[in-house]
Amino acid sequence: MQEKIILGIDPGTTVMGFGLIEVVSKKMKLIRMDELILKKYSSHELKLKKIFERTLSLIEEYKPDELAIEAPFFGKNVQSMLKLGRAQGVAMAAGLYRDIPITEYSPKKIKMAITGNGNASKEQVAGMLKTLLNLKEFPTQYLDASDGLAVAVCHFYNSNTVTQEKKYSGWESFVKENESRINKR
Repeated sequence: MQEKIILGIDPGTTVMGFGLIEVVSKKMKLIRMDELILKKYSSHELKLKKIFERTLSLIEEYKPDELAIEAPFFGKNVQSMLKLGRAQGVAMAAGLYRDIPITEYSPKKIKMAITGNGNASKEQVAGMLKTLLNLKEFPTQYLDASDGLAVAVCHFYNSNTVTQEKKYSGWESFVKENESRINKR
């Protein structure tokens, strides 16, 4: 039985959303989802420090096996992109500091994995997460938190698409395992 914990992060400089899921026997279970509110901090440097510290504290508390993070999307405002990239970078640095494998996903890929629609709204993503995780209640006021959770769920779906190939010890074992594929004339 393979068991792992995935931390998903939606980086931001006003709000960082995050979600943690536990995967046991290919079934997901919500551990936690929340937001780090950064609006109250005046300096960008202090916000980055808080993102790093929060990510590190989540890693120390929940000991995730993998970290998935939303990649910044390309916007028109260069300053916003720069700040968002820095926020993503410090969250990634916290994972790297603890030797946790990190995977990035584009916003479209995350929405596609959760809803089947790469242009889905935050509300549609939240609604589908409620269904996928079999939750009775889902706090829709925390849409950044649900975005972080969506990153973790997207990673779960994408990490399960890789199928391990069978390994054979030699030609004889291949033939024995694949008799139906052999042309017997």
